[in-house]
Amino acid sequence: YYDYYQPEAYVPASDTYIEKDASINEHIEQMRLSATKAMLERRDALIVATVSAIYGLGDPNEYFRMVLHMVRGERIDQRELIRRLTEMQYTRNELELRRACYRVRGEVIDVHPAESESTALRIELFDGEIENLSLFDPLTGELQQRIPRYTIYPKSHYVTTRRTVLDAIETIKAELQERLQSLYADNKLVEAQRLQQRTQYDIEMMAEVGYCNGIENYSRHLTGRMPDEPPPCLYDYLPADALLVLDESHVTVPQIG
Repeated sequence: YYDYYQPEAYVPASDTYIEKDASINEHIEQMRLSATKAMLERRDALIVATVSAIYGLGDPNEYFRMVLHMVRGERIDQRELIRRLTEMQYTRNELELRRACYRVRGEVIDVHPAESESTALRIELFDGEIENLSLFDPLTGELQQRIPRYTIYPKSHYVTTRRTVLDAIETIKAELQERLQSLYADNKLVEAQRLQQRTQYDIEMMAEVGYCNGIENYSRHLTGRMPDEPPPCLYDYLPADALLVLDESHVTVPQIG
């Protein structure tokens, strides 16, 4: 999933703190999003996954709640459409229509879906109504086909509603105070200052734009889980009647309970 991953670390001998740093492989991220989309939309989807299938992922209920259904002839305000795209963590980019970006040209909005590698969506509005929906090549601009409807999926599995983010911020603040009191009691003033500074920055980012780098660290708060309760994973995105085949099941099953 990562091209590069440096976990948080602390070297006591030199009193050196190393922040977590990571670079996500965009192609793998695109394929992960494409896989969850296929499980929701298709009956013939076959997903082959590594052990990362049991790693933490965003809440599927919140993720599905954030999808945007576009139907030709449906009424929608341009500002509302742009607001929804922003909530789904899409970035406005008028110069290059990259994956998980959109651009606005008059009443025409081009969107490069986060799960798509080579197909973009063109939304043509007229008088507050969706006049046309079409798929095109984002590199050449060549029209591929006109379609009656399309579903746009969020950029990240950790996307969530504004209300959920605000509720999560309150519980993050409460846990922060608990951790700070513990550090102060142990006279770890530097560690307390570092924790408060980093967490406060993340809180401000979440309050302003709805997400922050490393938002998966706050997944317990975003999903409303209790401490030590396991997070959702890819298995939670499977349909109720899905067939699950485990390789090396004698090793895998104990890990997932």
